[in-house]
Amino acid sequence: MLGWALTFLIVALIAAALGFGGIAGASAGIAQILFFIFLVLFVVAMIARAVQGRPPPM
Repeated sequence: MLGWALTFLIVALIAAALGFGGIAGASAGIAQILFFIFLVLFVVAMIARAVQGRPPPM
């Protein structure tokens, strides 16, 4: 999912550089949504791992 967020971020940056406002805005919005979903899933996974008593991987 992080890969998708980064992909849409790159598309948004390229579109913004070329001046395509609508495409850049849509891609940036999708990237932002995917990033926050990834962040929430990461926090949930870390909490679940801590509850199970396993230390984080090194």
